[in-house]
Amino acid sequence: MVSLNAVGPVGVTALRRYARLPIHAHRNGWGYLGRSPDNGFSYVAWQKLWRLAGVDHMHVNGIANKFWEPDDSVVASARACLTPMTPSHPNIVMPVFSSGQTVMQAEATLARLGSSDLIFCAGGGIVAHPSGIAAGVRALRQAFDAAMAGVPLHEAARNSAELAEAVEIFS
Repeated sequence: MVSLNAVGPVGVTALRRYARLPIHAHRNGWGYLGRSPDNGFSYVAWQKLWRLAGVDHMHVNGIANKFWEPDDSVVASARACLTPMTPSHPNIVMPVFSSGQTVMQAEATLARLGSSDLIFCAGGGIVAHPSGIAAGVRALRQAFDAAMAGVPLHEAARNSAELAEAVEIFS
């Protein structure tokens, strides 16, 4: 994982030359660039610079996130990551949803993005599961499986104690 605003484009480009693993790009500090419309930064444009530098995954925030960014902005950022830059050189990157994500955002994330091409980071949404980390992982997987099958979360939770516990604690 690389902190984009700390390392900069030259640092990311140098890392790309030697990296044997995917470069996971974290946008910490994005708020000072994108929060105020007076700054003139758009994530849609900003992420293209990092794609050209060679990153493979980019944080886009998350649905119902813990920060300031509205869901429409998060979805636009994620779709931008999945939009080819040119027909001959698509250079798409995997959008990473984060910032307070739990089983409660799985259905909306898939529905709003319209794709399962994503990484869903739910640290607290897994670790804080009342039955432990393994149950948290299973509950999150069940939430995504239900969403992909078109089954509402509360209906799926009736068939899984782990998912029901997660829904209860994160609602």
